[in-house]
Amino acid sequence: METASSSPILHSFRLCGGATRTTATFTNASTTSKLYLPMFSKHLCSSSSLLASPRNFYYYDIFGRKFKKRSDRFLSNSSSGNTTDCNSSPKFAVLLEVEGVLMDVYRLCNRQAFNVAFRKLGLDCANWSQPVYLDLVRKSAGDEEMMLVLYFNRIGWPTSVATSENKTFMKSVLREKKNALDDLVTSKSFSLKPGAEEFIDSACEENIPVVILTAYSISGEKVARSIVEKLGSDRMSKTKIVGDEEVKQSFYGQLVFGKGSSSSLDDHLAKEVSKAASAERQRVAEEVASILKLKVELNTSSSESMQNIVAALRAGAEYAQVPIHNCVLVAGSQSGLDAAERIGMPSVVLRSSSTPRAEYPSAIAVLDGFGGADLTISKLRKKLSS
Repeated sequence: METASSSPILHSFRLCGGATRTTATFTNASTTSKLYLPMFSKHLCSSSSLLASPRNFYYYDIFGRKFKKRSDRFLSNSSSGNTTDCNSSPKFAVLLEVEGVLMDVYRLCNRQAFNVAFRKLGLDCANWSQPVYLDLVRKSAGDEEMMLVLYFNRIGWPTSVATSENKTFMKSVLREKKNALDDLVTSKSFSLKPGAEEFIDSACEENIPVVILTAYSISGEKVARSIVEKLGSDRMSKTKIVGDEEVKQSFYGQLVFGKGSSSSLDDHLAKEVSKAASAERQRVAEEVASILKLKVELNTSSSESMQNIVAALRAGAEYAQVPIHNCVLVAGSQSGLDAAERIGMPSVVLRSSSTPRAEYPSAIAVLDGFGGADLTISKLRKKLSS
């Protein structure tokens, strides 16, 4: 089978209790990724007469080529229970976001980070209590620049800042706030959500792959990984952490970001169509703007962000070696939830300050935390089977 490069694509076929599973392994100089694509034959699972009569039984590869009959010895081993039952539950994997799932960063640290930034900039009069902070979040819909505008419009802007420099001043506050947030998150003062460690332990005990996604963290991958480190080295060794580099090295990431060992015509065409559509929208907007004497610039960052999140989810499924529809994203962000819905990955919303109390029709469950009446592996399994 030819590919766009010399990297081999290996196919192996295995019959297991009537189930044919195709394993495609893609290798290159930097990484080895495995994609598992289950292909189940209805005839093998439903026809007891075939299993009872080995002389009438043949099997085929994915190209339709018929191979030699199975031996009586092989069939006797299959019927004795040494292979997977057709009716057994499919393997599934859990993909965890970091912010809002492992730690509610914004509820715990964001307000304090603003206050640290105010002090560093010498703004002794500025100090946000919990009620003030929550009021600003509500009125600004979480837009941090708008929060600053609302606040300083209320108490008065610093006399040292000229009106024409308000935007520059706000950028300074947000920069210092981000640095403070990074320091707070990585400190030992704030711990993971209650029950998060027990949830991961339970999954590992049941051999359920756990993938932690740091690739599209709002606070950046460095902060996300520092949060993951709170799990401890032993627990981390039992999970797979997928960041920007892991996404790029995955098979899907190589296709999307133009470094793949093979090419997908559909993906390529979809990408080109998207570029053409964006260019056309910009052209039309500029024509309208010229008539109205306006300057219009369309923001395409949201579509690029969605593409990156989709790539991270697909990479997570790939590293877990489980099909996308058998992976469950535990989401703490609306963007992650939207991306999961786009690719057909089931999702569970874990409420946080980033996911307010709203309806999430695409999620199979909306919960407040881990353990007890909330998210457990057994409840997750029931949700998937229902």
